[in-house]
Amino acid sequence: MNQLSGAEAMVRMLQGFGVRHVFGLCGDTSLPLYDALRRLDHGITHVLTRDERSAGYMADGYARVTGRVGVCEGPSGGGATYILPGVVEANESSIPVLAITTDVSVSARGRFALTELDQRALFRPVTKWNDVIDRADDLPRLVRAAFRAMTSDRPGAAHLGLPYDVQKQPLDEVALEADPRFGVYPAQRSGPDLDAVRDAARLLASASAPVFICGGGVVIAGAEAALAALAERVGAAVATTISGQGSIAENDPLAVGVVGSNGGTPETRRIVDAADVVVFIGCRAGSVTTERWRHPQPGRARIIHIDADPRVIGANYRADVAILADARLALEALVDELGPGMAKTDPRGRIAEAKAEKFAAFRALAESNEVPIRPERLVASLQALLPEDAVLVCDPGTPCPYFSAYYEQRRTGRLFISNRAHGALGYSMSAALGAKIGRPDATVVAVMGDGSFGFTAGELETIVRAGQKITIVVVSNACYGWIKAGQKSGYGERYYSVDFGRTDHAAVARAFGVKAWRAEDPATLQETLSAALRHEGPALVDVIAQPLHEARAPVSEWVA
Repeated sequence: MNQLSGAEAMVRMLQGFGVRHVFGLCGDTSLPLYDALRRLDHGITHVLTRDERSAGYMADGYARVTGRVGVCEGPSGGGATYILPGVVEANESSIPVLAITTDVSVSARGRFALTELDQRALFRPVTKWNDVIDRADDLPRLVRAAFRAMTSDRPGAAHLGLPYDVQKQPLDEVALEADPRFGVYPAQRSGPDLDAVRDAARLLASASAPVFICGGGVVIAGAEAALAALAERVGAAVATTISGQGSIAENDPLAVGVVGSNGGTPETRRIVDAADVVVFIGCRAGSVTTERWRHPQPGRARIIHIDADPRVIGANYRADVAILADARLALEALVDELGPGMAKTDPRGRIAEAKAEKFAAFRALAESNEVPIRPERLVASLQALLPEDAVLVCDPGTPCPYFSAYYEQRRTGRLFISNRAHGALGYSMSAALGAKIGRPDATVVAVMGDGSFGFTAGELETIVRAGQKITIVVVSNACYGWIKAGQKSGYGERYYSVDFGRTDHAAVARAFGVKAWRAEDPATLQETLSAALRHEGPALVDVIAQPLHEARAPVSEWVA
């Protein structure tokens, strides 16, 4: 019987689940794993990053565009702590990312070994599934459990600790059984209770102004076609959260756009407030989506809540009908239950009126020649230049509200990405690299503020070394703009510790080998962006932009 080491077995198990890329950073405790990756013929490409946090974000972006599990890895101690932000973002965004952190030997525990910490305790609150492999014989079983957990019902992140001595222990190759169906998501779908489907159908049939609010669960489930069919059948306006963008093409006559306090506008809010039935689909109805649970107003509309996670349904709004199921299966069941011609009214007219009002105000600012460049001008310029299948990855801060509100995604699917679960800075550059590796034929653009750039500049070297054609746009305003805008609106303009010096981001990019431009003139912005997009290699445009506290960002608490 052929025997492998624990490190070799880990590589073979990843191969068995169809893993093609691993993002990570080396360390002492990872030496056996790296040696196995070097020696074995497995078809897995390892992408060396400059920060474990970036490895997590790359795996996240990769998973979002491929529908496959993203895998990141890092060493013990500091490596395990650095990888946490990527793991928690993926888990709370229902994205299957497996973090493998190597560890000190089991035999060294409790002996003050360098980098020792309790990895089980560290990762427990930020993952859907988590364990440390204490014996090589346990490795196949635990890897299988991790993949099943990540890709079944509500997807999420998993963590596996891999101690140094376990990587060297022998085990029988015959135990390395892996089912590649669990390397993609959702691998196992839960169907709806038919009584709940009938109750929801009756409620929708009686509605005169139904509104669907779609979260990321619609795109994760691949439910876009079923959503469109049901919306047509009942005459529903379809709104999305930021994570739910791609549930419907945003130029569809039934598409309202993003709602909520980040990216929503008064026009989209009016559509929600007028609803007599609201259907939350793969959506947690959290504080941002509902503007702190005020829109929809509790008790005004009847609520249907569809979600794969039982903890979500009813957490914030009392559900008149609860459907615990995969979004695609639930929507398909509702389409089958409801016959054609059920719609009582046609919402297209009022949706068109709301969108016309919203975009008229946007265009007035987007056409402005004011300096510094208005963020609206940047959105309009990229909208004019990017193909419909471009992948746009936006950091929080300035990019997220502007692009989620005004950049129209004209195809369904995962084309707009922002880390909305925890909103940490420094996400988009790394996630864009993961997305480009996962979808190599796509135009991929990362948009970030200069605060985010400071978190992640080292990955410019990774992008250059990987030879990936990514366009990076830095919205440069020399402050942590979101916080400064909050200090303006809520704290009497008492600005404190939010401003920093202006960096020449184009010069920094050139030092890493990236072709770069600086854009200060609104009249030449689109031409500069076009040159960057045409460049056959990584490119960066440093846009000197109006800061958020001086702008008219679509963020309801600042407008109020």
